Amino acid sequence: MKTLIVHPKDKTTDFLSPIYADLEDKTVITGGITKPEVQKFIESHDRVLMLGHGSPFGLMNPNQFPDAGFYIVDESMVSALKNKSNSIFIWCYANQFVQRHGLEGLNCAMFLSETKEADYYGIDNIEGDLIDQSNERFVSIVSKYINEPLRVLYQKLVFEYYLLAKINPIARFNIERLYFTCSGAKRNTNKMVV
Repeated sequence: MKTLIVHPKDKTTDFLSPIYADLEDKTVITGGITKPEVQKFIESHDRVLMLGHGSPFGLMNPNQFPDAGFYIVDESMVSALKNKSNSIFIWCYANQFVQRHGLEGLNCAMFLSETKEADYYGIDNIEGDLIDQSNERFVSIVSKYINEPLRVLYQKLVFEYYLLAKINPIARFNIERLYFTCSGAKRNTNKMVV
């Protein structure tokens, strides 16, 4: 399976790179190409992983893609992404982008990965160790099941990340905001009480 990874170069999201480190037959794009070129890559690959910072309007471009504007993945990419049922959208508020455009895949709402984000959301007295622990566990689980069907990856992620969420407030916040969206189901979310 040919996999495209769109992961704009940004040291604050480098922790996500182990997700795809061991994938075979992959193309990793971190910057340096135009938006139309990114769209051609999306069209020519079987699945797409989009990782980084974002908003309900798309995956942000941290000045790594020339002439792309504020977003490298936005509504202009929707037609290419609609042909994919196994995409992964890991950026803050990706779920709104996925739902608005009727896309399918693993996605998340707000995802805490930095201390300042935890502070903003009122999770006080958080040490960097808890953030790092949550980030590392999330990435470890996703990378372990990355070659499974997305439904299986999602189920394993929810189950295994939940074990950490019982003792880590960052993981607890994040697990409540993970979704698997597929045709016939607008939103599947874990209903575990943490």
